[in-house]
Amino acid sequence: MDLFSRSWTALRTAVAELPDKDFEQPSGCTGWLVRDLVCHLVIDAQDVLITLATPTGTEPTVNAVTYWNVEDQPPTGEDPLDALIVRLAAAYEEPRLLKFHLDDVGSAAGRAAELADPGARVSTRDEVLTVGDYLTAYVLEWTLHHLDLIACLPDAAEPPTEGLARSRAMLEEIADAAFPASFTDKDALLVGTGRRAPTEGERAALGESAAKLPLFLG
Repeated sequence: MDLFSRSWTALRTAVAELPDKDFEQPSGCTGWLVRDLVCHLVIDAQDVLITLATPTGTEPTVNAVTYWNVEDQPPTGEDPLDALIVRLAAAYEEPRLLKFHLDDVGSAAGRAAELADPGARVSTRDEVLTVGDYLTAYVLEWTLHHLDLIACLPDAAEPPTEGLARSRAMLEEIADAAFPASFTDKDALLVGTGRRAPTEGERAALGESAAKLPLFLG
């Protein structure tokens, strides 16, 4: 729960501190500018609020790791929902409006997470999981999108180190393989999810595990 809050607060703070011109820079998400990614974060915050307000008494069907689906293909930006995000982001016109909306909805999502019972069960995406597992899954979401946010912004703040470490551990569970110790947590996440190609040295260090990568999470 605490790691969810720290990761989410760090991501929202990074957005709040961006100069307006950075909203027109490419993000680490294919086909999205930074403004499009921020708009997606608004939708993510809404999803957190909706899920935490959707309790269920049935047994969990997934946990923080199995919550994630591994897709066959990387996102192209052409999915109807992805395209809708781009149109919504453009409708804001001014970065300050996007910042305001993310702060407004994002703060509410953060408060709801802090107040939630980690042992309670919630339903989302036709699955059931505990609140604790749901929020832990979102540590990976926040961390990857924080890396997406700063992909072309070298002066922006990076995700919390503990969020990077936990996200790496989850990705290793999803891949059923450990990344070499020579990989930083950040590089493991970027290479492991296809956000950048491995160098020749990294590919050699990965060995047989390279065949399992990248993992396109959805």
